[in-house]
Amino acid sequence: MEATEILMAEHRVIERVLDALEQAAMRLASGGPVPADFFLKAAEFIKGFADGYHHKKEEDVLFAELVAGGFSRESGPVAVMLGQHEEGRRLTRAMRESALRMRDGDVAAAGQVARYALSFVSLLRDHIRKEDSILFPLVDRTFSPERQTAVAAAFEHIEHEETGEGVHEKYLALASELEQVIASRRAPA
Repeated sequence: MEATEILMAEHRVIERVLDALEQAAMRLASGGPVPADFFLKAAEFIKGFADGYHHKKEEDVLFAELVAGGFSRESGPVAVMLGQHEEGRRLTRAMRESALRMRDGDVAAAGQVARYALSFVSLLRDHIRKEDSILFPLVDRTFSPERQTAVAAAFEHIEHEETGEGVHEKYLALASELEQVIASRRAPA
């Protein structure tokens, strides 16, 4: 599997959580009941999988390869993607902090949780669209098969040596759990 195919497969997992997070945030924003723990678990998924696992591969390997190949880290596609990663981290922290206040009884925090969650969903959907339709095709056109293989091998190293065995499976299970929580709380038709 090519490096970009690995990242796009991970995007599909992230999108599952974005769908559940959007539904939960919209429900919360309209006054419906969603436990704060849902948002705390979503933040855990985002921090652990989307950022700590997926973005780590992009930043430490793919983007580094692009920069080594002549792309600027300060402008252009790499800079845009890095900036969006940072904004996603900021929104995730804010959502988590608001969810903690909500869990502790701060009624006003629910609106903040919903706003941060919806902002994150919008940001990441746009980010994934740009990577899937612009950045990854660029990588596929410019990286030789040997370079693609080397990048995929570096991803394997991150998966098994840096983040540890079983991390991918742990976050797949968490994504399923978040989907099930939202599915089980759907209003009757």
